[in-house]
Amino acid sequence: MSTLFLQSEIKNPYLFYQKMMDQNPVHWDESNKIWAVYSYEYCTEILNHKSAQIPAVSENNLNLYALKISRNLARLSNGIQHEIAKEIATVLFSNMKSIAIESLLSKLFQSTVTNNINWVELICKKLPVLTILKSFDFNDRDSHFIANNIETLTKLMHPNKKPEDIDLINTVSEEIYIITEKHIDAFSFYQNLITAISKKHTISVDEIKSIFISNLIGLFIQSYDAGRGLLSNSLLQCFSKENNCDKSNKIQIQKLVVETLRFDPPIHNTRRIASEDIQLGNIIIKKGELILVVLAAANRDSRQFKDSMIFDLERKNNQDHLTFGTGGHMCVAKYFSITLATEALYYLFKNFKNISILENEIEYEPLINARLPKAIWISISN
Repeated sequence: MSTLFLQSEIKNPYLFYQKMMDQNPVHWDESNKIWAVYSYEYCTEILNHKSAQIPAVSENNLNLYALKISRNLARLSNGIQHEIAKEIATVLFSNMKSIAIESLLSKLFQSTVTNNINWVELICKKLPVLTILKSFDFNDRDSHFIANNIETLTKLMHPNKKPEDIDLINTVSEEIYIITEKHIDAFSFYQNLITAISKKHTISVDEIKSIFISNLIGLFIQSYDAGRGLLSNSLLQCFSKENNCDKSNKIQIQKLVVETLRFDPPIHNTRRIASEDIQLGNIIIKKGELILVVLAAANRDSRQFKDSMIFDLERKNNQDHLTFGTGGHMCVAKYFSITLATEALYYLFKNFKNISILENEIEYEPLINARLPKAIWISISN
């Protein structure tokens, strides 16, 4: 089996990960010309290694706005560019207004007239990005446009883009960039921030402004990426016979969300490229070679997590999972995503007494890096 496979084509990837971790934790995939790293120790080493850089995404035929976003995102940058982008993204998160997630959930549930709902479409694809947008006071019209088109914009992050996707990415990128650019002047912290960073790093205010806009858009993308998958997979764990979570207890639900991030994460792998030779044990990854960091495998490494193949809310080190990365490129949406999923599940089980899942087999999106359910149909009633 190839190290690169579509999640839609395999029922249980963890069996393959376990085999590779036991037999070949650092594996050269000759057919795809990429190193695959599976163990917790080596995944952590790569994520923290200064010579393991973020590889460039394809920019072929992207327009000016799509290029601005992709070149300025903290997720896709290295070196000083990454430091500046990460600093801005962190400040953006710290200035988010507190939003009553319950009110957003109430509106989303009220928008449906049936007791049978698709959890993925109704909640997972909308709640995370709407929460970010409302936290920054985007109006209803702009919020509606961005929320309805964010799925297209996430394709900007894909290493290889289909020609038909590029046209859509270009159109959506321009619209969302212009909307965001018009909106940021209302931020009380904006002018002081870009002036301070411009002086600190001796780059122009216009460059800082572009990085600021791009990383606010990056928050929309990250909230959709991480939020959708976590909301989906956490709900599935709520219906699993293997765990005994008290669904009326918010602390228990939060523990379930954290353990889901370890046991069944939405993001299964991320990529790096060696800017210099990197040694892992007795193996040397040569400069210029690609690396697949299999986070989902590392999260089930028995040398790091006791009884790693068992879903256990009370395991003391569940929070040590690598789903959000570690080191300089750790996802800034980590705590936001956990809080959002906890609040959404708590709301669901508090407001609906009869909830059942209507599917025996879950189908997944045809993606290599993420395991995202296409749909989760549930029945809800009081």
